[in-house]
Amino acid sequence: MQRRTFISGIVASTVMLRAASLRAQGDPLPSWNDGTIKQSIVDFVTRTTTMGSRDWVPLAERIATFDNDGTLWTEQPMYVQIAFALDRVKALSARHPEWRTTEPFRSILADDREQLALLGEKGMLEAVAATHAGITTEEFAKTVLDWLAMARHPRFKRPYTELIYQPMVELLAFLRANQFKTFIVSGGGIEFMRPWTERTYGIPPEQVVGSSGVTKYVMSAPDKPVLMKEAKVDFIDDGPGKPVGINRFIGRRPYLAFGNSDGDQQMLEWTAAGEGLRYMGLVHHTDAVREYAYDRNSPIGRLDKAWDEAVRRKWTVVSMKDDWKVIYPFELK
Repeated sequence: MQRRTFISGIVASTVMLRAASLRAQGDPLPSWNDGTIKQSIVDFVTRTTTMGSRDWVPLAERIATFDNDGTLWTEQPMYVQIAFALDRVKALSARHPEWRTTEPFRSILADDREQLALLGEKGMLEAVAATHAGITTEEFAKTVLDWLAMARHPRFKRPYTELIYQPMVELLAFLRANQFKTFIVSGGGIEFMRPWTERTYGIPPEQVVGSSGVTKYVMSAPDKPVLMKEAKVDFIDDGPGKPVGINRFIGRRPYLAFGNSDGDQQMLEWTAAGEGLRYMGLVHHTDAVREYAYDRNSPIGRLDKAWDEAVRRKWTVVSMKDDWKVIYPFELK
């Protein structure tokens, strides 16, 4: 018993020393207000990365997953990919008169925001798939990057890639500095996200999991294979689809998962069901002045059942208004 107590004391001292070492290196989360939320993140990273700690996680198993829309960047007043699909449908509508009476195109052309919100990820992906069928994946990536370079958010008048959450960017960097692999697991289209996530978040394309359309291998010329996009939706990575996507594309259960809506509930449940210390977090949009305030009744990013589950199971709920000093990187300039 004395030996066990002695060893436990050594481990506890090691964890405390590592925590002190992290503090000595400077604040890894400077855009987070000091408090229980910030401290819980630092404590989780300290405990899971300190050799000898009962919560230590081997390097290969250090997996962290993040939703994108509303968790890493702004999703109001509509999902960014819906804005992208809206512009593409309008640009190509003259070639497709049938779209004026067919959903989701009718709602897009009528700029029916309420109906567009109800269409969800599937309707968005159907629109993107239809407008880009018959082009290569490389051509689609260029279309996405060209659009992001030109498009501006209707309220902030800035490129969408500037409307990323500085506190979450710091969290991603903090995790990677402690040898966690960071993944995006989003209901958004995988090929819509992959062209820009590495430059924006430091997350390479092979660590992006998302909804996907069907592609086909084609020889466009002798010795020149390409992947052509088809007008079919293959997989919806939202709600219960997120654990399926994690299993299919990552193959390991996350130790940390962050979302912001009911569409992320199953990802957090899947994370919580693993053995050992796990961290489940929700971003709660509570700041109408600096960003937006919404939760239970919002058609975009509704946080209702997942919020109740978080309260019941004591998951972390991050209040933008209370827990973040700044929201966007440009506020630091």
